[in-house]
Amino acid sequence: MTSQSSVPDNRENFEAIYKLLQGEYPDAEPMLHFNNPLELMIATILSAQCTDRQVNIVTKQLFQKYHNVEDYANADWDELGKDIYTAGFYRQKSKHIIQSAQMIINEFGGNVPNNMEDLIKLPGVGRKTANIVLARAYGIIEGIAVDTHVSRLSQKLGLSKNTDPKKIELDLIPLTEKKNLENLSMTLILHGRNVCIARKPKCEICVVNEWCPSSEV
Repeated sequence: MTSQSSVPDNRENFEAIYKLLQGEYPDAEPMLHFNNPLELMIATILSAQCTDRQVNIVTKQLFQKYHNVEDYANADWDELGKDIYTAGFYRQKSKHIIQSAQMIINEFGGNVPNNMEDLIKLPGVGRKTANIVLARAYGIIEGIAVDTHVSRLSQKLGLSKNTDPKKIELDLIPLTEKKNLENLSMTLILHGRNVCIARKPKCEICVVNEWCPSSEV
């Protein structure tokens, strides 16, 4: 059974909250650097339990060494692991990258899929990664990418009582127009990084503290 947040339902105030957060982060743009769908998929796989800044440091060299899906599919496991070591969990991530590249060649004609059903078949690609690839590489808004920040803030703000990312996504989708879902995800991520910090939220400077049921102000 999925545990649920005890924060009261606050979805009726979503529009006020989102408007204030948009004013705070008017240019909520993705931070991961990439040149094509494959690079974005790999960068997003690397971003698990790692900061975007560190991922960009890793991929700056990685993308110069591996140029296409064949390079990744034929990569040596140990060597690729060393190349991505500083992104953390390098053994699992290198395995996922190589296996995904092989699957892309064998089942998808060498192209990163442009639909949710096929993307989530790839090793290391869940709904979060798939939503990011679809939105940022293909301009397709399928849902909302729920990372740790989006999950935590959705519960703190009373926008979802669920802790399961897929259920949180289903709770958030009806709150705004489909075209806004990518922006909503990035806005919540930025607010989570800058103000609503997990260890010590800065409620005193938060622009939505009066609308937040978890506010300590």
